[in-house]
Amino acid sequence: MDKEQIAQFLGTPELSVAAAMERIDCNAKGILFLVDDRKRLMGSVTDGDIRRWLLKTGNLTAPVKDAMKKAPKFLFVKERGRVQDILKQESITALPLLNSDCTVADIILADQAVKDVGLARTGELSGVPLVIMAGGRGTRLYPYTRILPKPLIPVAGTPIIERIIDAFAAYGLQRVYITVNYKKNMIKSYFTELDPGYEIRYVEEDRPLGTGGSLKLIRERFDRPVIVSNCDSLVKADYAELYECHRRSGNQVTVVSALKNVVVPYGVLKLGENGEIIGMEEKPVHPYFINTGLYVLEPEVIDRIPDGIMFHMPHLMEAIMKDGGRVGMYPVSEDSFLDMGEFSEMKRMEEKLEEAAREQP
Repeated sequence: MDKEQIAQFLGTPELSVAAAMERIDCNAKGILFLVDDRKRLMGSVTDGDIRRWLLKTGNLTAPVKDAMKKAPKFLFVKERGRVQDILKQESITALPLLNSDCTVADIILADQAVKDVGLARTGELSGVPLVIMAGGRGTRLYPYTRILPKPLIPVAGTPIIERIIDAFAAYGLQRVYITVNYKKNMIKSYFTELDPGYEIRYVEEDRPLGTGGSLKLIRERFDRPVIVSNCDSLVKADYAELYECHRRSGNQVTVVSALKNVVVPYGVLKLGENGEIIGMEEKPVHPYFINTGLYVLEPEVIDRIPDGIMFHMPHLMEAIMKDGGRVGMYPVSEDSFLDMGEFSEMKRMEEKLEEAAREQP
């Protein structure tokens, strides 16, 4: 690696957790090596380390050293011949090579492809039900949605709903419920002609019931947690890990949440008394977690949804929390959430998917 490439994998222990997540997104290998001001290796942090930290503390602004591993795997430059063996033995995607003074001389990447949507451990979600909420009119994407229902709008050549289902099917999931209303016959016709390798059951709304209300129309009683997804967003994650995390957590609902860095595009003034300016910050960044529209639900919470009225998933979560129930999150990075609810976001989704396709081995 040249110096510019190595720099993508390096950060300081004083970086915020949110900033470290952004750096990991940029290098796309799921890891960041933390070094002191002399570039000596101090530790490492993976996307999994950060996820565990956030589930434990929820703190995005803490220094990443609080979440890092203090004894990362490495080799000295003179041991370069052992690199492939260590990468394979430790199942890691990147390994730093150090000079004798412990400064980072190089970083070697594993030959394997980066874990992405579709690169899954087949069969881990066999028997798990997936519900996709596809009944909306998609008014923010008009005039496209005057012709096509939003789920069938192609993104990088493939309808978004097909991409979502295929991502889960790669984990062995075979039973899909699609809630439909607007232009429902077009959706049905598409999947009839597609003849996919999974079973689709349609849940028909005679009027819009919202992202939660349509779930109540499913008459089957589920015997395990249910995955529920919007039809206009794709989350890159290990879905089997998400499902297992929900089952261990005691949550009634687990919300997949993505980091969102909001930049104030101006210099912000800090004020004291009597209008005195005591400081300034140029274009500050504020990190938040947003709702991606992907959930895992315990089956009994569906009974809490009222019949026949407009009812959204946030309403369900608020009702659960009000009664003392537990609603938790499963965090993913900013680049792991691709949304097409608006034209600008749809363009970004298409660019990211085309980039990922080019990088496929």
